Amino acid sequence: MLDIKFIRENRDIVKDAANKKNINVDVDKLLRLDSERLDLLRDIEALRSEQNSQSQKIQNLDGELRDQAIIAMRTLKESLKGKEPEYRKIQKKWQELMWQIPNIPDMSAPIGKDETENVEIKKWGDLPKFDFEAKDHIELMKNLDMVDFDRGVKVHGFRGYFLKNDGALLSWAIWNYAQDFFLKKGFTPMIVPSIVRPEHFYGTGHLPGEADDLYETQDGDYLSGTAEVSTMAYFSKEKLDKSDFPIKILAFSPAYRREAGSHGKDVNGLIRVHEFFKFEQLILCEANHQESVRLHEWLNNNTEEFIQSLGIPYHVVDACTGDMGQGKVRMYDIELWVPQQNKYREISSASYYHDFQTRRFDIRYKDEDDNMRFAHSLNCTAAPTPRILVSLVENFQQEDGSIKVPEVLRPYLGNRKYINGNKS
Repeated sequence: MLDIKFIRENRDIVKDAANKKNINVDVDKLLRLDSERLDLLRDIEALRSEQNSQSQKIQNLDGELRDQAIIAMRTLKESLKGKEPEYRKIQKKWQELMWQIPNIPDMSAPIGKDETENVEIKKWGDLPKFDFEAKDHIELMKNLDMVDFDRGVKVHGFRGYFLKNDGALLSWAIWNYAQDFFLKKGFTPMIVPSIVRPEHFYGTGHLPGEADDLYETQDGDYLSGTAEVSTMAYFSKEKLDKSDFPIKILAFSPAYRREAGSHGKDVNGLIRVHEFFKFEQLILCEANHQESVRLHEWLNNNTEEFIQSLGIPYHVVDACTGDMGQGKVRMYDIELWVPQQNKYREISSASYYHDFQTRRFDIRYKDEDDNMRFAHSLNCTAAPTPRILVSLVENFQQEDGSIKVPEVLRPYLGNRKYINGNKS
């Protein structure tokens, strides 16, 4: 959330940010409501002050003067009765619009309407060249009895799956390796809740814009699509110690997305599923733009190093303004090569927000001048499963249908070099 004072003083900048991010929000209406809200608040505070003053006077009056003061008090109460509901009504409308106001994208972020206008900034790894008829991950994993989509659909429905045998073992190997890899970077490990109260989705900026993609429980909570939401909520309404910055969390959780609006995309396989598992890197740091930029690069580099250690070809794109979402100042995506689709597919996003999220969560600290400041927040995907299996399996397939295991994963798979369907 932006500071309303900033919005008042920078109306055109905020409008421009909304245009660049393709977010339809009426900034002028917000500022009109803000003016009405402040006028009403001043009236209410003046009436309450007068009410308190009259109340004190009554204690020292008697007779006719006391009766007149009581009548005046009743008039004040009636005025308050009329203004307070009106204020609450305007305040609600004002808050709803405030939730929709986007953050200001960094000047260096490319301007564009959607993901098709993201800009490639780096490419790593040699794309595999097969001298045999290569298969996609669905056929490979089915042949090796690593996955069961039919029973997944029977049990879960559309986009259901079971990982089994070496499919399950490979996924666990990635989790265990990811844990070892990222904890060496100085993160604090957490396993966080996936069922989260609605206000925390507003806090991260996933609501109101992503409501269609969230699963709602019968109690009105939501199933989260990322550990970011719970981890930020963990620090809500906290006063942090500047000496602890940067606070670095490696959070793990199941994740859930309805994939609303994507029924025609990737209907088969493991690229778009409703339930998955993910490690997330999250940082809270001091309110300093240069520090946010530095840590943003560091987070993205961590995931790059992880992917490089697996040997999977990838590229990095600088997300354009229309693709980066409401709360982000800058975003990079890492996309892994999927041979049978002949394209790169997203596996990780690294973003920084300045104080957009922490202002909503009221996460503050005292700076060196003893002033209270809102911290800055950043996050980046560390390792998502099962999507990462798609590229791993397809890039490392062998002519005999087996899968070569990346060297760094072998210690987590009994030092096996290949997955060949042998369940022993």
